[in-house]
Amino acid sequence: MSTYAERGATGSQKLMVFVLSMSLYGLATLISELIPSVQIGIVELSVEFFLFIPLTLAMLFDPLSAALGAATGELVFSEIMLGQFGGLGELEKFLTVTIAVYLAGLMVRDPKNIKQVALAAISGPAIQLAMSAVVDIVKVQVAVDDFEAIPGLPESVFATEGFSFLNDLCFSGILFCLLPTIFLVPRLYGKIEPLLGCNPRTATDDAAPALSGRVVAWSVVGFAVAIAAACISKAGMSIIEWEADWAESQTAVLAGIAVAAVAALIVGFWARRSTQLKNA
Repeated sequence: MSTYAERGATGSQKLMVFVLSMSLYGLATLISELIPSVQIGIVELSVEFFLFIPLTLAMLFDPLSAALGAATGELVFSEIMLGQFGGLGELEKFLTVTIAVYLAGLMVRDPKNIKQVALAAISGPAIQLAMSAVVDIVKVQVAVDDFEAIPGLPESVFATEGFSFLNDLCFSGILFCLLPTIFLVPRLYGKIEPLLGCNPRTATDDAAPALSGRVVAWSVVGFAVAIAAACISKAGMSIIEWEADWAESQTAVLAGIAVAAVAALIVGFWARRSTQLKNA
């Protein structure tokens, strides 16, 4: 089995992580479409995302592959497969999800360290939700989007977005990111890595990617691009935008779930077969 230092084998491993993250997170986003939200006063309890899936993969494997896979899965399965595409506006969600999962994955040097895992597991959704809130605030400030106040809150975009951030983080962030991630990572550590033919990440693995100033700088650049793309799209220059007659229909959701499930099964079989051939 190979480690991160053995660069010759990482190409196929990263591809499997990418496809696995794409299919599983795509499947999860489609399932979340079927879960109704509950309104209690000004508080809305809704499942925003199942971000624990790419977060777990980012902490155990290559963070960038898991992050790009999650963003691609959400775009393909919860947008295109449902018969809709927002054009340039989709770049915002793609970049914010990629940045959040990637940074969270880099925060974990030792997957056996539950404190590192917990901090990264809550930081991932916090980063993504914070970036989305900033994007919405900027769109209102530059007058390309209308402000929608929440009854019971001050009529301020900052108050509205701040409340939405805390609401989503405390509900979806804890229940569907933090708790599942700290449960899965220690239990999968050392068991799932052999399926991809690599050794588990360790705190002393110098070849594993790490959080650095350069990574943060590029993340800031990516976030700036996300803001620009969102504003340009909202101003009416989305470039390519379409919506089919059957968009978001029950049939489209079920078909997307079936495709995502099959893709995940294929990746699982592929990984197992590759391991068997290597060990033969």
